[in-house]
Amino acid sequence: MSVFSKLKQFKDLREQGKKLQGAMEKESITVNAAGNKIALTMDGNLQITGLAIDDEMMSPDKKEKLQSAIKDAHSEAIKKIQRIMAGKMQAMGELPWQKK
Repeated sequence: MSVFSKLKQFKDLREQGKKLQGAMEKESITVNAAGNKIALTMDGNLQITGLAIDDEMMSPDKKEKLQSAIKDAHSEAIKKIQRIMAGKMQAMGELPWQKK
């Protein structure tokens, strides 16, 4: 494979990455944890854009439960965004090095 074809593959991959990034920035999901006492919203670029915590969860005796619930909500949100990303990548088609 020549240097020029490798450069073309790199350019194509960058373009697909930019396309995917643009599509993902429009995505947003919200997940709930601890019996809907925590709501975490994340955008397609894996940034937390919102976090709502029920006042009941703010008492000192529920600190560990609150920490655990936030971690659980964050993990679930990442999994959901990754599934969306995988679907968008699949919809975009083959990657340059997969073409035959």
